[in-house]
Amino acid sequence: MNSPGNYSCSCNKGFKNQDPRTCDKHSTADNTILFAVVVSLTHYMKRRKVSKLKKEYFERNGGLFLQNQLKRYNGRVDTPKLFTDKELQKATNNYHEDRIIGEGTYGIVYKGILEDEKVVAIKQSKLPTSPGQSNQLVHEVIVVAQINHKNVVKLLGCCLETQRPSLIYEYVSNGTLYDHIHKKGGRFRPLSLALRLKIASETAQALSYLHYSSRTPIIHRDVKATNILLDENYVAKVSDFGASKLVPEDQNQVSTLVQGTMGYLDPEYLQSNTLTEKSDVYSFGVVLAELLTSQKALSFQKPEAERNLANFFVSLVKQGRLDRILDAEIVMEGQFETVDKVVDLANRCLSLRGVERPSMKQVAMELEEIISKRRHPAAGKANYFTSPKDTDHLLGSPVYIVDLEGNDGGSSGIITSADYDKSLPTQIQMNMHYDNGR
Repeated sequence: MNSPGNYSCSCNKGFKNQDPRTCDKHSTADNTILFAVVVSLTHYMKRRKVSKLKKEYFERNGGLFLQNQLKRYNGRVDTPKLFTDKELQKATNNYHEDRIIGEGTYGIVYKGILEDEKVVAIKQSKLPTSPGQSNQLVHEVIVVAQINHKNVVKLLGCCLETQRPSLIYEYVSNGTLYDHIHKKGGRFRPLSLALRLKIASETAQALSYLHYSSRTPIIHRDVKATNILLDENYVAKVSDFGASKLVPEDQNQVSTLVQGTMGYLDPEYLQSNTLTEKSDVYSFGVVLAELLTSQKALSFQKPEAERNLANFFVSLVKQGRLDRILDAEIVMEGQFETVDKVVDLANRCLSLRGVERPSMKQVAMELEEIISKRRHPAAGKANYFTSPKDTDHLLGSPVYIVDLEGNDGGSSGIITSADYDKSLPTQIQMNMHYDNGR
């Protein structure tokens, strides 16, 4: 091929250009070796890059901080396993959407199956972590690693080598308490009074353990119905310790920025920024009110006076008109003496001043006593209903509007006075008083 003042040659098949004018015999073996070397180097560089990236993510997600913190505890804390991203991808079928079992503001929870067939819950952050958030993530790991209680969700480990870190917990199969109270229908059946008391008692025992029996006192700071999980036997398990605070041994309160969920927040903590174990007691009082009424802790679809369940509950107890919002399932069971005691306990937990609230240890003991007396009525079941004066404030008007589907607005079911009368034992009907012809 001519060019101005020069020429070049293209080579025939089996030859290659040594220079623009010279052809050499082409070696397939040489090319194969060269190709293999290039591929190997590419894979090596890619692995090195991935390894470097994983190391950067591990440090950014607080991995070094976690290692240092665990050293401080000198074996007093069960070391959580550090899972690899590869393990979690395999466990969740590459984080397939079919494996999603829960989703919140900050994270997505996947159902995972590990190589040993163990089923786990993988809580993955929605966003990459900032330095402040990484410390919070590690804080949750440290807090939960110290806890060993049958009514607290067990932390198995974490994965910090990805852009979005994950915490790996034991799998609790039966949804949240919120689901069972507010999403009735389908797989979530109405809860009996006995089950509600059992769940309340187990939750109280877990919180009492955190406050008084764990190695270092722990204030949960975000007690709510969505953070109480239920297994297949309706055993309650307290979860989500991302907002929890460890209390130094020489203190009984902690000054901190307010954190928690509106509707459950202790008003005293909200005003003073001073966190004590009584803040958990208040939040638990809201959960008790939810269990008694099946109403949501906060609902902007309701009239202003009824939006905050805690305030509305306390107001109705004071007026003797709690019948307006008691759950129909509880009313129909007719265990008013038992309900009255739980109402009184919830009311004390919701006191505006922390010093007037019982401790979680007292709450757990009272609930256990209520359940024990209910199992062994001894002095006679008739005592439940022989004094109308004691139960009038629970009965009130016999017309109950019940939100069976857990919707904020309107009602999906109405029990009329006629239907109500038919369903009640004769003795209760005799004790009921109808005013103004109702």
